[in-house]
Amino acid sequence: MELAGARIHITGVVQGVGFRPFIFGLAQRMELTGWVRNSTGGVDIELDGTVEMIARFADSIRTEHPPLAYIDQLDMTPRPPNGFTGFEIVASLPTADAFQPVSADITICPDCLRELLDPNNRRYRYPFINCTNCGPRFTIIQDIPYDRPNTTMSSFPMCPDCLREYQDPLDRRFHAQPIACPECGPHVWIELPGDGSSPVAPSDQETIGYAREQLKMGQILAIKGLGGFHLACDATNESAVAELRRRKLRVDKPFAVMVTDAGAAARHCWLDKSEQALLESRERPIVILRRRQRSAIVSEVAPGQQTIGLMLPYTPLHQLLLEPAAGFPDALVMTSGNLCDEPIAYTNDEARERLAPLADAFLLHNRDIYIRCDDSVMRSIADIEEADEPGTGESSVSRPYPLRRSRGYAPFPVMLPWELPPILAVGAELKNSFCVARSHYAFLSHHIGDLENYQTLRSFEKGIAHLESLFRLTPEIIAYDLHPNYLATRYAKDRSGSQGIDAYGVQHHHAHIASCLAEHQHSGERPVIGVAFDGTGYGDDGALWGGEFLVANYYGYHRAAHLRYVPLPGGDKAIREPWRTGLAYLVQADVDSAESFFT
Repeated sequence: MELAGARIHITGVVQGVGFRPFIFGLAQRMELTGWVRNSTGGVDIELDGTVEMIARFADSIRTEHPPLAYIDQLDMTPRPPNGFTGFEIVASLPTADAFQPVSADITICPDCLRELLDPNNRRYRYPFINCTNCGPRFTIIQDIPYDRPNTTMSSFPMCPDCLREYQDPLDRRFHAQPIACPECGPHVWIELPGDGSSPVAPSDQETIGYAREQLKMGQILAIKGLGGFHLACDATNESAVAELRRRKLRVDKPFAVMVTDAGAAARHCWLDKSEQALLESRERPIVILRRRQRSAIVSEVAPGQQTIGLMLPYTPLHQLLLEPAAGFPDALVMTSGNLCDEPIAYTNDEARERLAPLADAFLLHNRDIYIRCDDSVMRSIADIEEADEPGTGESSVSRPYPLRRSRGYAPFPVMLPWELPPILAVGAELKNSFCVARSHYAFLSHHIGDLENYQTLRSFEKGIAHLESLFRLTPEIIAYDLHPNYLATRYAKDRSGSQGIDAYGVQHHHAHIASCLAEHQHSGERPVIGVAFDGTGYGDDGALWGGEFLVANYYGYHRAAHLRYVPLPGGDKAIREPWRTGLAYLVQADVDSAESFFT
């Protein structure tokens, strides 16, 4: 049959997810010739074959791609055949100004977990086992294309066995950039505060065993994880949890808890199918669950709360730390490794300096984290929907709702219904995250935290620089919150003035409503009624707004109704202690008419 040729370019999350070996295997199966490569802008393919087989090849890419891949666009251009004699994977091609989405960090996959616990496997109980289907991504990437020299694994030369797997297109670890084994990869060790780099335990296994003994004895450990440090202790030990609260200066804010598996989660909390699916998802977020009265997790973990934030182990190190054993707790506090209001520690030196007063020992490793990334927090909420047929009642569907979108999700983009020039939106003051937009992508950052101190501001600035570099973006517009004293607003105005970038202030509650429109792919042609009850935002009139009914689209809004202005007892303190605001409204309310609450 007569040969034809084609050139294919694919954009989306298509690097670091096993895409090239998938293309290699697919081409061999269909007896096509040519090559595939990574580029800064995605994946490029050149093919020779029949017209029919090339069309089937393109269809199969869309329907059979690896589970971690996400195809945004596949462009195919016919061309004359090149006379290829085989199919190969060729070297990556950096391209000026091109960019692509980056994969988030992914929990250990079932294949790697099976190997981790197999005594006959050469990576048996190795705390950094990974493959193309799992492991660190965003937290170790320094630049694109996503190749090992552009990650923090570049300092670990591969041993012959790992190199053979890395170069075999049919191996599960083909071009798995964090590939490692006990012979050539990172290792863990224990340090005591003030001891410098002298390890207490000489091997990975002895180190993990020592850490488990310390946790069982009620000690507090600083544990280096995927995106930063956790402070860990036995969640069933009342004195250990109370001591962690005292050291961390955390009066009553809940601690996150890591449990061994979904069975342990069900012993401590009520767990429905949607919540279990969220717990066990590849993103492995913290999930807010209803606490069982008989749970052995002490109440000091979440004082005054009827819920607990649970997560499952998401790295091989966590799997080994929480391995079930007689006398070892099935639940560990795993809270962010920081003092109250500081960013999470993510380098060994930073942990030694900042966490020494908080931890009895350090569980460290030498795989560097390039960008810090806190755990994500999710909740499964039942949406009440109308039944398909009248008279049959209501049905409820549970959906995941993000409370903090970070590890496992960032920096996966929101797809916009239109293209944008390069934009940086710096976000607000509390629970800050920022966004960079280019083309039809809006890349949401990892969780930054409350922008109220120098350390968090530096983390914010590094995060912006990193995402702008990854996505080859120099902003033409900076969007900022109207509040003049927010550090993010000051950053935006200073950068606008020094670099000549157009800057625009956006009202806080209008930003929330516009975000909902974008999340749901709304065109913005017709206005919506947006209701924003999220606290305070600086208003157009110079007053603090909160409780807004806006008729809005992307371009503007009309303030249709709002809660009446009242003095805020204690000023900013009323924002953190909402009972003060409630009391102010009770004092001023006309109890004869609920309508007097609104103007």
